[in-house]
Amino acid sequence: MDWKHASQGFDEAFDSKGDIRPIYEELIGTFRGLSEQELVRREKLQEMSLVNQGITFTVYGEEEGVERIFPFDFVPRIISSEDWNLVERGIVQRVTAINHFLVDLYSEQHCLREGIVPHELILGSDEFRRELIGTRPRHGIYTHVVGTDLLRDDHGGFLVLEDNCRNPSGVSYVLENRNLLFRVFPELFNRYAVRQVERYPQMLLEALRYSAPRGRENPVVAVLTPGIYNSAYFEHSFLAREMGVPLVEGRDLIVEDDQVFMRTTRGKQRVDVIYRRIDDVYLDPVVFEMNSMLGVPGLIHAYRRGNVAIANAPGAGIADNKSIYPYVPDLIRLYLDEDIILPQVHTWLGRREDDRKYISEHLPELVVKLCGGAGGYGMLVGPTASAAEIKAFRAQFDARPQDYIAQPLIEFSHHPTYTGGNFAPRRVDLRPFALFGDGVKVLPGGLTRVAMEEGSYVVNSSQGGGSKDTWILAEQES
Repeated sequence: MDWKHASQGFDEAFDSKGDIRPIYEELIGTFRGLSEQELVRREKLQEMSLVNQGITFTVYGEEEGVERIFPFDFVPRIISSEDWNLVERGIVQRVTAINHFLVDLYSEQHCLREGIVPHELILGSDEFRRELIGTRPRHGIYTHVVGTDLLRDDHGGFLVLEDNCRNPSGVSYVLENRNLLFRVFPELFNRYAVRQVERYPQMLLEALRYSAPRGRENPVVAVLTPGIYNSAYFEHSFLAREMGVPLVEGRDLIVEDDQVFMRTTRGKQRVDVIYRRIDDVYLDPVVFEMNSMLGVPGLIHAYRRGNVAIANAPGAGIADNKSIYPYVPDLIRLYLDEDIILPQVHTWLGRREDDRKYISEHLPELVVKLCGGAGGYGMLVGPTASAAEIKAFRAQFDARPQDYIAQPLIEFSHHPTYTGGNFAPRRVDLRPFALFGDGVKVLPGGLTRVAMEEGSYVVNSSQGGGSKDTWILAEQES
């Protein structure tokens, strides 16, 4: 069975001559030793496991129903320990600086007074929570959980595409992908020293408990979900189960005397830490969206009083806004006095007059995104869009240019993917996960998302992308 290599961009498994990169030789050799019938059998076993375990993701707008089985490709992605060490250092630097930025933004605002970030960008953003100025979370941690999206350039170097500081999703699939691959292809692990990812739920629980209010021994943690119709509900329930903590909805919580309690069959139980998986605007109808049925009346007042920790901290979403992304190198220099470790993609801001003109004139060449968007919604991939799509998008952009950023189309790296009975290159990105508790720790793995359709750049799970197991190799002893 032939293995095709990519004709453009960086191929992670093959070099420019089509030869297998050394790190992939054992893996591809193992697959080549399996017959076509055996691969089909393993693929069916994989599909049965996905169905039986209910590993799903919601694709909004699909006619066949609310949930679909999460596509999984069994060819794992391999990252060397040397490459990973650079990624890890870069993410720790980035998360640390972003957290400093949030602490500053809701207190002294040096970054605004020194002109590092424009006032109007912050004050005009829906994600900036004026109500929380002067409120400092325990240990000054805003970004308890961060997912940083990375690409590889034409030479294989890692680039940061964006930061996810609100409610980053996908880590449950990192864990399930590893379990699934080990069940279906256990022999793949025989010749590689792959770093483990199964401790993530314990790492998350430790980070959450670290942020509990002062004086709380054995703090009670709960996962707050919008409910079963949320696209990431599988992850919410998975993480609650793996951490051994309650999964609650807003109606399960009540605030009395500025304390948060959970209704149980044995009466009320105080909750010390809430790992919320709903956006700020829905957290508390008294402070934010008054018609919210997902939140808890009085929650923000209890938070302000220091009686409950919320992760990620309310207000952290401003760092998730894509218009902040171009300023991160400056924030790293301001707060850490360091140069950025992981480079970024050049970005035009629709709120700048010169940038606005350039974006409007070059839409067919650019990727244009909503500043507050997520999941691949509301974006234009100019080089793959039709003339009609570009015309319609230009009208939206010209009406509110400040709502958009634009970037050149980066040619994603490609990775061998089993599709249609063959191994073919498909575009991939990578979302490693960092936890901020007693220091910043990066899970040695990540969610490799893959565009399952040939020629596609869309890797988002919510738009039909799939995923792979991501192997970080352990450092070899000298």
